[in-house]
Amino acid sequence: MKHRRTWQEKLEDDKDLPKTLQLDDDKARRWGGHTMIVPAPREVDALMKRIPKGRLATLNDLRAQLAAAHGTETACPITTGIFAWIAAHAAEEAAREGRKRVTPYWRLLKVGGELNPKYPGGLEAIRALLEAEGHTVEQRRKRWFVTDYEKALVLL
Repeated sequence: MKHRRTWQEKLEDDKDLPKTLQLDDDKARRWGGHTMIVPAPREVDALMKRIPKGRLATLNDLRAQLAAAHGTETACPITTGIFAWIAAHAAEEAAREGRKRVTPYWRLLKVGGELNPKYPGGLEAIRALLEAEGHTVEQRRKRWFVTDYEKALVLL
């Protein structure tokens, strides 16, 4: 029977990344620049670990930092989001194993301060973690947002 990889193993698999891509004009308009970095999973995790308690960052902030670090105009939104999701699950896996210091994935928000429902535990768990750090979370229709999240943003 084939071994099922743990989230930590998935996080540590760099898949020959990071990789810089040159985009044609059509793709550049769509993705925000002619040069794009496809980051390694561990790079995304390392940036997420830099978000201090009580502070927040957005996925776009993280992408901007990755692009700046690699000298590109943009970072791939798809892989960056997937790798943040993997980092979140790896952190939850580590917490279940008894580790105290894990990647604070709940502090990484989507655009506009929205909570990511795909993180471990879903919206209720993310909401509880954010509220425990002093943030106010509000529901707008079916989505949840951190109120005045801009005031808590940190530069990565």
